[in-house]
Amino acid sequence: MIPVQAAHFIESCEPATSLPTRTVLGLPLADTVAPEVIARLLDGKRHSVFFLNAHCANLRETDRRYRDALARASYVLPDGIGIELAARMAGSEPTKNLNGTDFTPELLQEARDRGLSVFLFGATPGTAEQAARRLARDIPGLRIAGTRNGFDEALDTEEAIARINASGADVVLVAMGAPKQELWIDAHRHRLDAKVVMGVGALFDFLAGNVSRAPLRLRRARLEWLWRLMQEPRRMACRYLLGNMTFVARAALHSIRQSRPEMRAKRALDLAGSAALVTLISPLLILIALLIRLDSPGPALFRQVRVGRDGRPFTILKFRSMYRDAEARLAEVRASSDREGLCFKSRHDPRVTRMGRILRRTSLDELPQILNVLFGQMSLVGPRPALPSEVAAYPVVALERLSVRPGITGLWQVAGRADIGFDKMVDMDVAYVRSRSLIVDLLILAMTARAVVSGRGAY
Repeated sequence: MIPVQAAHFIESCEPATSLPTRTVLGLPLADTVAPEVIARLLDGKRHSVFFLNAHCANLRETDRRYRDALARASYVLPDGIGIELAARMAGSEPTKNLNGTDFTPELLQEARDRGLSVFLFGATPGTAEQAARRLARDIPGLRIAGTRNGFDEALDTEEAIARINASGADVVLVAMGAPKQELWIDAHRHRLDAKVVMGVGALFDFLAGNVSRAPLRLRRARLEWLWRLMQEPRRMACRYLLGNMTFVARAALHSIRQSRPEMRAKRALDLAGSAALVTLISPLLILIALLIRLDSPGPALFRQVRVGRDGRPFTILKFRSMYRDAEARLAEVRASSDREGLCFKSRHDPRVTRMGRILRRTSLDELPQILNVLFGQMSLVGPRPALPSEVAAYPVVALERLSVRPGITGLWQVAGRADIGFDKMVDMDVAYVRSRSLIVDLLILAMTARAVVSGRGAY
C-alpha cells in the first residue's frame, strides 16, 4: 500500500519522460547535457528536481525519508567530482556534472525566453531578495514572482504555500539545504501549482554574495569543495574531510558489491592498493610533476585515449616523458621501432625528454595510472591498454586481451617489457586472462618490484 504522502506526490507529478540516466550508488541520475535537461523540465508538465553530491549521498545512506524523497523525484541531477568518482570506481563513465550553481541560471535564462516566472523560497532573511536582484540584473527580463525566507517566513507552511501559489510562479527554487529542502518539497509538492520545483542548496547565498564561489581555475579542476572548506573551515571540515573519506569508502564498497562474485577479491585488491598508494606517494607525485615542468615546457600529465575492458575507450594518465610535439613526430620515427609487430617502442626515441628517460627507466611515468585503477578503468594487474589504432589492427586471438580491465603491470612487464615482441606479448596476456586469480595477481605484483629494480626492457 502506498503511503498517503507518497500517493499525493505521485499524483502531483506526471511520470518523467525518458532522459538518459546512469545508475550511481543505486540511484538513477540524469546523464545528459544541461540544454536537454532544461528542455525536459520546461515541457509544461509537473516536475520536482533534486541534486546529488557526495554530501547528499552520505545523508541518503542514513536518512530513510531523504532516500525515499530522492527516489520519488522526477529527476536527480549529478553534482560534483564525488559522483563522478563513484561512477568511475564502478567501472562506468561518469554522468555529466550538472551542479545547481551553474545549471539553475541556465534554466532561468530559458524560462525568461519562454516568459515564465520564478519564486525564490529559503535562506536567511534578506538573502532571497538579494539573490532575486542579482538574477534580475544577470538575466534581464526574468520575471521574479516573489521571495520568501526559509526562517520565520517558512514557519507557517500553509501561508508559505498560499503565497507561492498566489504569485503564479512557474518555477519555484527552494534553498533550505539538504535534506530539509528535499523533504519539504516531497511533503508539499502536490499542493504547489508551479510546474517545476527544485532544491538548490546554497545557491541564494552565492547569488547574494554571502559566500564567494571558487575561482574558475579551481572549478575547472573540480576543486570547488576545497575552496568552500577554506572559506568556512569550521562549518565545512566535517562535511568535506570526514565526509569525503566516508563517501569514498562507501563508493568503494558499493563498487565491490556490484562486481561479479569471482571478481570481487580482485576489485577489492585494486581499490585498497590504489587508495593506499595515492595516500602514501602523493608527495612523490607532486615532486615528479614539478621536475617535469622544470625540464621541458608543457603539462606534467600526459592524457591519451586507450581501449579498456570490452573495447570501451578511456583516458589513461601518465607523467609526460616526451616533448609536446611527440604525437606529430611519430610518423618520422616509426621506422626505428625496436619491437616487432604493432606496438611501437624505440630505445633511442628522440622525442623523449631528459626527465622522461629517467621516468621510463624507473617506470615512474606509470604512477598516475593509480588513479585509473581507483576510477575502475584499469586494474593493478592485467594486459597493458592499447591504442585504438592498434586494436583496429589486432588479429582475432589478441581480442581476448580486451575481456578484462587493462593493468598497470602484467606478465609481459615482469618478463621483459619492451624486449618482448607483440605476438609473445599477446600469448602471455591471453594466458593471464584464462588463468587469472588473486594469487596470480599477488605473484605478479611481487615480481613487478624486481622488474622495476632491474629495469630490463624499460625505455
